[in-house]
Amino acid sequence: MPTEDSLATGQRSLGDPSLDFPLWPPLTAGCPRTGTDDVSYPVEVDYAYGKADPAGLFAPSPVRGGLERWAPLLPPLLAPGLGEGATALVEIEPGVYVKDESRNPTWSHKDRLNRCTTSAAVGVGAPGLAVASSGNHGASAAAYAARAGLRCVVFTGPDLPPNVDAFLDAYGAVVLPVPWEARWPLLRQVVDRLGLHPVSNLTTTHTGHAYGPEGYKTVAYEIFQDVGLPSAVFVPTGYGELLFGVWKGFAELRRLGLTDRVPRIHSCETAASGPLARAIAEGLPATHVTVGPSDAYSITSPVSGYRGVLAVRESGGRALTLDDGQLADAQRELARAGLWTELSSAAGLAGLRSLGEPDLSEGPVVCVSTSSGFKDKGVGTRRTEPVAPDWDAVARRLRAAGITD
Repeated sequence: MPTEDSLATGQRSLGDPSLDFPLWPPLTAGCPRTGTDDVSYPVEVDYAYGKADPAGLFAPSPVRGGLERWAPLLPPLLAPGLGEGATALVEIEPGVYVKDESRNPTWSHKDRLNRCTTSAAVGVGAPGLAVASSGNHGASAAAYAARAGLRCVVFTGPDLPPNVDAFLDAYGAVVLPVPWEARWPLLRQVVDRLGLHPVSNLTTTHTGHAYGPEGYKTVAYEIFQDVGLPSAVFVPTGYGELLFGVWKGFAELRRLGLTDRVPRIHSCETAASGPLARAIAEGLPATHVTVGPSDAYSITSPVSGYRGVLAVRESGGRALTLDDGQLADAQRELARAGLWTELSSAAGLAGLRSLGEPDLSEGPVVCVSTSSGFKDKGVGTRRTEPVAPDWDAVARRLRAAGITD
């Protein structure tokens, strides 16, 4: 199997790190030896870290965009890219930064993951991808499948926002809205019957694709290049894959001798579900919860995964839960700073604000914003009332908005 410039050597169980597996085929249903009927454990990709050139890899580079920049510390990038990564880090107040992942090709962080998972599909010769997604993941998988010349089947929920439906259709994906509880069982059937490569979860508690979170490590690499080592990172959290990837990226920087510590990684979930917060509070590797109403659909999840527990526990972070009011406040604050984010994406800043004044004594703090406001429910329904084409009417509208002469 070709590896390009990758130093990846195999896959390791997170349930039992002494268990190693070959790099190929990628394990898409977690560790096959540690799971039980109640809990499934993910695997991660391991590397020949001793062969890496940290000084060269993390030296300033004019190359911007595309995960190729980090190829040695990623699984083999066998699928063509779309210029993902190298997103902006925006300082919204002294010492407080927002990592704006809406600058990716499909306007979300999922592009980093899908560059790696689509490469896995190419590597095993799969005819296409299959994914269960509420929006961002499906749109990204559809785009990378199209780029690689593969078909894509997306199982989504019955309340899929029309704008996201159109986004998926533009890439030629087969979109199948079904009841939420049916998505994973149907996904497993498509994988088993048709041989499509699964790029989302297949297990009872979340494990996901072995290669996916590796793409998310590059968020940490880019933060380090831009501002050095932050004191804390606040991450919108659904299943915890991004959370884990950011933690692992910083852990690798420490392993490579470039830093002496890992920042605190805080998970930021919606209070309507919060399975990771519950798992950590109860000392469990993962858990199921009953989901309440929330407009933050991208991070509303009935199940967590062990990756998130590891990231929070090993970094000394906290598992935060935010209600929709806190998310909306953060979304408005980001808009005032010039950043239009999805409600779910504002969870990082909402998490920071929930703790009061940021502690900058050990360095800056970073809030990850995962997606564009285009993805929110209700987008496209707003209609501004026309104004008469005369100065009096215009002046009245301006005075109502607080703009006066």
